[in-house]
Amino acid sequence: MQIILLEKVANLGNLGDLLKVKDGYARNFLIPKGKARRATPAALKEFEAKRAELESAAAAKLAAAQAEAEKLNGTVVQVARKAGVDGRLFGSVTNFDIADGLRTLGFQVDKSSIRMPNGPLKTLGETSLEVMLHSDAPATITVAVVVEQMKL
Repeated sequence: MQIILLEKVANLGNLGDLLKVKDGYARNFLIPKGKARRATPAALKEFEAKRAELESAAAAKLAAAQAEAEKLNGTVVQVARKAGVDGRLFGSVTNFDIADGLRTLGFQVDKSSIRMPNGPLKTLGETSLEVMLHSDAPATITVAVVVEQMKL
């Protein structure tokens, strides 16, 4: 299916690119999320008329993401979990737990934007992770997994 990208999509293309993608990817992901539009002659004309407006909106979104990434860089998120004697956790720390910890610190971050290349954290200690607020605005945070204190 031929589509026009309405915003930058990682590993696919930039705003205004005319691409051929698989039908399911376009119908089920790109078009419903507002990231792309079917490339019909009418849609091409409409896109060219709105191009400047879309580019300025994309630039504003990038600037906001870069400002948020500057604040987020170097942030330490502490997550308390029960652990065994050898330092292994009973369970794991997922991107949902990290997003929840960032929310308590005042940052609004989606769990899908937290990159965990080695999967969920299963041991105590500090780990550096990348948060992709925008495809051009990554931030690096540190997640400190500590032992949960027993309540008496």
